[in-house]
Amino acid sequence: MTSLAGAARLPEAAAGWRRAAPPQVPAAPGARPSAADARRGAAAMPPKRKRSRRDLATTPPCCSAKAGASSRHRACARPHRRAPAPVHFPFSRLPEDCQLHVFSFLSEVEKCTAALVCGAWSRLIRTARLWRVADFTRLGALQPGVDVVLVSAGEFERWKAWVHRYAFHLASRRASPRLLRASFDLGDHDAKWAEFLSRFLDSVHCGELRELELNWTLTHLEPPDVHPPGACSMAQVSLAKMDQVSRFQALLEKLLGKAPGLARAKLPFDWSARSVATLTRFQHLHTLELKYFWSFKGVCPEIMRELTRALPRLKTLVLHVLVPVKDLGMSYALESRSLEYLDVSQSRGLVFCRLDLPALRALRVKKTVRGIILNRRTRLALQSRWSCLYSLLRAGTPNLRVFNNQPLLPHWREQPYKELDALLLQSCYCTQHSDTWLL
Repeated sequence: MTSLAGAARLPEAAAGWRRAAPPQVPAAPGARPSAADARRGAAAMPPKRKRSRRDLATTPPCCSAKAGASSRHRACARPHRRAPAPVHFPFSRLPEDCQLHVFSFLSEVEKCTAALVCGAWSRLIRTARLWRVADFTRLGALQPGVDVVLVSAGEFERWKAWVHRYAFHLASRRASPRLLRASFDLGDHDAKWAEFLSRFLDSVHCGELRELELNWTLTHLEPPDVHPPGACSMAQVSLAKMDQVSRFQALLEKLLGKAPGLARAKLPFDWSARSVATLTRFQHLHTLELKYFWSFKGVCPEIMRELTRALPRLKTLVLHVLVPVKDLGMSYALESRSLEYLDVSQSRGLVFCRLDLPALRALRVKKTVRGIILNRRTRLALQSRWSCLYSLLRAGTPNLRVFNNQPLLPHWREQPYKELDALLLQSCYCTQHSDTWLL
């Protein structure tokens, strides 16, 4: 049995002897291993596993560095901390004045939208200080440079309803406007714009009103049948104009009581004694632009002189004066100790006889040929009454620096020069600078 068992184990031992590695001869100290030994060692080592892209993407960069950088490896192995959640600005904790200042940068539509956020914002939006502009001309149908836009009767009624809703909206918020901009025909008895503006001034706080842009001679949007051709005679037109003037004077007197601190005004002006007396009581006016009201309505020289002399803070004056043909030989005087800018370039037939403007620094004047045909004798008779503009400027404007947008040389008062003569030819009506049979 022993011999048989030993014989059975003999083939297994032989197989194990065949699988066993050949005996290695230890190399001598300092000897280099042979090439065969290197090949045998490489074959005995297990093959390297290929790293996938996923492994490369998930492995931190510091773990693929050398083994000596163990501290960086431990730093990368730490879990990342989450960023703190964003903290919302506590707008409601701001003082009320600061919140109102932020809301003041919103438009009217944006303010109405903000009022729907919460009750606190709705209460703040109703503050009178946030409603500083009352603009009845801000509508898409209005076109710049166009006086009247004819619309259908339905569109006019919708626009009229919007005007009344807008006025109610401002009154319900106890508005305190600093700017009032409107264009309504005060003589329109059907729409009753004069009564509407009077009620509006009563419903809002006008104590802080500083700017007025009012065209009281026409309504920008009108139905096509409001002025049918040939329906009005000249007498009826004159009566309608006088009715407009009386309603404007009543509105101007009401503004004087409601907004005595008015500083800037832009409006058509009738140059009547009553209107001038009311306008000169606005003692805080520093900017004034007056347009002509009617081509057949003249301007009295004494009234114009009184207007400029009675406003002590007036800095800027723009005049659109249309002198009628019957007053063609008339000339005007201006006096003001505070006036710094004068623009009469849009006027027609406005000739000066005296200028006493010691603070004036800029002047705009333009000579407009109106196409009136005169013979030489009549023209010379008219021009002989008019003074040369250069002489008036030398005597009455010692601080003038800019003439028709052109800077003047320092010695312009002592001696005229070529460029100044060219400017005078465009602005002076005297015989020296105007040699034409057209006026």
